[in-house]
Amino acid sequence: MNHQSLKKIEYMDEVKALVNGLANKHGRTRESLLPILQGVVDKMRYLSSEAMTEVARELDLSAAQVFGTATFYSFLDTQPRGKYVIRICKTISCDMHGKRDVLQTIEEILKIRIGETTSNRKFTLLETNCLGWCHKAPAMLINDEPYTELNADKVRDIINEYIRK
Repeated sequence: MNHQSLKKIEYMDEVKALVNGLANKHGRTRESLLPILQGVVDKMRYLSSEAMTEVARELDLSAAQVFGTATFYSFLDTQPRGKYVIRICKTISCDMHGKRDVLQTIEEILKIRIGETTSNRKFTLLETNCLGWCHKAPAMLINDEPYTELNADKVRDIINEYIRK
């Protein structure tokens, strides 16, 4: 057995153990699907096709049901992301308060566009629906940390702080 095959087996064992543990915690009903998917993302940073298949098997759901749920919610990533996921609000409130300048500053600093990840896999830049901070627009999240009332200078300081981490 080659090194690649061993890594795949180890990965599948990790996925099975994680999904089983989450099912033990949240239950094995249709209502358990979302918390289990969130748990997988928390631990593995995204939902691989193997993880979604394992969730479907564990909950006795179709793979289509699991995939449909996973792709419906923008915070359930179904592809690998960077260590720091930057989510820029794309609502009209943020747009009216200077989101374009904020977005352009991030793109210039990180040399990526919306939907891309830096080559060192440290940052992913995404647009998302309302973050709930319209009263302090423009807003963004970096992982779970909200940042509000942004402008080019403020976002430059924030991104540079994450670069140094």
